[in-house]
Amino acid sequence: MQNKFITLREKHPVFTYEKYEITDLGDRLAITYFFHLGDDILFTPKWEFSRKHTYIDYEHEEIVRKLAFHLGLVELISYWKCACPPLVIIKAGYIDEEQIDWWKQQYYLGLGEFFYTNGIETDQETFLQVVVDSGAEVREQADVRESDDEWVDIRTTFEKSGCLIPIGGGKDSIVTLELLSDRKSSNLCYMINKKEASERCAEVAGYTKEEVLIVNRTLDQRLLALNKEGYLNGHTPFSAIVAFSSVLSAYLYDKRYVVLSNESSANESTVEGTMVNHQYSKSFKFESDFTDYELRYINSGVHYFSLLRPFSELQIAKHFALQEKYHEIFRSCNVGSKVDQWCGHCPKCLFVYIILSPFITIQRLIEIFGSDMLNDESMIPTFDKLIGLAPEKPFECVGTCDEANTAVCMTIRRLTADQEELPKLYQYYKDKGLYIVNDKNKNPYIKYYNEENQIPEEFTERLKALMLSE
Repeated sequence: MQNKFITLREKHPVFTYEKYEITDLGDRLAITYFFHLGDDILFTPKWEFSRKHTYIDYEHEEIVRKLAFHLGLVELISYWKCACPPLVIIKAGYIDEEQIDWWKQQYYLGLGEFFYTNGIETDQETFLQVVVDSGAEVREQADVRESDDEWVDIRTTFEKSGCLIPIGGGKDSIVTLELLSDRKSSNLCYMINKKEASERCAEVAGYTKEEVLIVNRTLDQRLLALNKEGYLNGHTPFSAIVAFSSVLSAYLYDKRYVVLSNESSANESTVEGTMVNHQYSKSFKFESDFTDYELRYINSGVHYFSLLRPFSELQIAKHFALQEKYHEIFRSCNVGSKVDQWCGHCPKCLFVYIILSPFITIQRLIEIFGSDMLNDESMIPTFDKLIGLAPEKPFECVGTCDEANTAVCMTIRRLTADQEELPKLYQYYKDKGLYIVNDKNKNPYIKYYNEENQIPEEFTERLKALMLSE
């Protein structure tokens, strides 16, 4: 793949973020981006956002334009990566040198899995050069400081309240919905494109269709065609797209907070001894970098944070296990997402199965997932990756190896006490001597609380009461 990387960069040396256009559709705003790969390939991805204030000229409103421009800066990476041009020219707006450095870091770390799985050897300094060529007019419209810490505020301002909650249909966002149930009257749900499982979860949580904001993101089909032709493809930092787009939606609906559901285990690298992290844009580093950047360069008044950041996967699984009304409808399997099913064979399915096994009976798990994964010996290679017997975890949103081992040991202990037969994967675990070794370890996860978070104080008392209780 390194040769293909070099060849494509030579063939397509320049990528240009030409412009973006905001179109008023009445109750919705459409944003179209114009990206050029060289001179002959044009990408025009589109977004549509619903809006609360239909009388405002958002095409010229300062904060909306900033957010639209910045969403383009994160959207472009999905198109840039097909050929990885060494030069990106930004004509759609202005960013200074510090911003360029910030974006280069986000691109590089967010593409860690892409580079790793494609066998691409590069570094943060040389993989990309960013040049701003936005012209004097655009530069003059950029933010003007009265001092280093004070900004001229010319935006449209409304009082902000309540939370916008991105939901993906999995256990984590369900736990967030339940933890914020006491604030439900001022909250809205958020999702990118319609997803049946997510809509059902919002409905079960008590949200009407009018209280679910669905933004439409349309990929340019030319990108998919290039991928079929053999251009580069792979993982991009989707949660960074969620970050910028959700803040824009929250701003359009006067919400004070965007509340994510990223737990502490998202900080762990996927490949041992490296910074390659499938969940980089769910990590605390990205969250803190993003909030600092947003405050300094956009300052929308919307605070973005993860409510589950202090907690372990085991705590989240324990709390989710109590929410039985969601057990038949939640989904977080990427492989089966198009048919709204658990595929029963991927790392994500197996990890969720494992992490829930201390709290839900095996028979009930079989009913929920539609398969008996813990008795499927073909899953042993995936199981080995989840419990740390391989040098890398699966490239999926899964918890730490220590959490997986703890969950397995908790379940073996319970099944043994109840004189139940161990499923084949757990018997395999015991036969390898892992249970004897790991069950002696103290379980730090059920009462875990990571102080490295950005949760406002108004949330913490209820949060600790619900998540740290026996």
